[in-house]
Amino acid sequence: MTLGSLYLSALGIVSALGTGIDETRATLFGDRPADMIARDGFLPDRATILGTVVTDPAPLPENLARHDTHNNRLLWAATRQIETDISDLIADIGRARIGVIIGTSTSGIEEGTTDYEAALDGGAFPETFLYSHQEIGSPADFLRDAFDLGGPSYAISTACSSSAKGFAAGARLINTGLCDAVLVGGVDSLCRLTVRGFDALQSVSNGLCNPMSLNRDGINIGEGAALFILRRDAGDIELLGVGESSDAHHPNAPHPDGRGAAMAMQNALSNAKLKPSDIAYINLHGTATPLNDGMEARAVCDVLGANVPASSTKPMTGHTLGAAGAIEAAMLWLSLCDAADGAPLPRHIWDGATDPEIPDINLVTRPGTKLPPSDRLAMMSNSFAFGGSNVSVILGRGWNRGNRA
Repeated sequence: MTLGSLYLSALGIVSALGTGIDETRATLFGDRPADMIARDGFLPDRATILGTVVTDPAPLPENLARHDTHNNRLLWAATRQIETDISDLIADIGRARIGVIIGTSTSGIEEGTTDYEAALDGGAFPETFLYSHQEIGSPADFLRDAFDLGGPSYAISTACSSSAKGFAAGARLINTGLCDAVLVGGVDSLCRLTVRGFDALQSVSNGLCNPMSLNRDGINIGEGAALFILRRDAGDIELLGVGESSDAHHPNAPHPDGRGAAMAMQNALSNAKLKPSDIAYINLHGTATPLNDGMEARAVCDVLGANVPASSTKPMTGHTLGAAGAIEAAMLWLSLCDAADGAPLPRHIWDGATDPEIPDINLVTRPGTKLPPSDRLAMMSNSFAFGGSNVSVILGRGWNRGNRA
């Protein structure tokens, strides 16, 4: 299904890059340090580096207290940045025509873990315990209730591709006439279950993650939220295309040749009616695990070629799991906002040790790298998840659909 003209007209964001657009931009494109912090308590035997939101998010408003989890507080911290835009949208099209789609994988599981521990120790759950906090749909329910919205509202939980898939789902709601606009994004919070689960898979790095390096040894987990307004009638940054695939190669390992990843990228190009040469930059999934990086580099070479500028931003955010697709799409959004003056590109942070088993792709390693000024750009972001759930998202600026190949 061709997307038609769809725009991402506003962005709220919070992550290890900072809170809000200004801090995020200063970290992503400048010299503000990311909050990648060694923390105790998440693994039983050692500290581990985690992408951390260092500003404690405020509690939810009293009328929304039943939704109060750290996950929803992070989502609220992002939402408040575009609250005026949402209020203007409601005034323009009405509450009944606005949907909500949120990608997540943790929801309120950390609160559930703490409450279950209390029940085991004391024989009863705390008075604040609500099973609904742990439900995957919790953040979508919260956001719907926060603005009393009447459109379809649900969460997507496909591990690391969750919020990237939200763009396709939001576009379908608009294109089928069920909504005129959709609040689309993702949120995930740090929790012991997730960090220990990845550690059990021997996927957690011993230091800062090191994508595409010969010395890569796994991921850092991160937390954060990003929220957009997706609509037809306003905005400078366009959702050009989304490509999905499911290779179902293995429960937690990608196909070694990157078949599913390549298919998602090809499907995104086809959906956007773009040529590979139209992609000016790609944000890699780039988890710094041995299997992911090799297959993704092969897929990039096969679909886009080895010369497209590329970087993994996970050393600056950690892997934010269900929120990663939305947060990394936000990086494209911020870069495209400055396209007329030369779009800044996120740098690829690593030790520079090339792996002879990985195809040589064009990693953006120099700080301050910018594309030439342009009135028309397209950028891609990859998100690949357990079970072979793969998504590629293309954002752009200045495109006229009639001029596409």
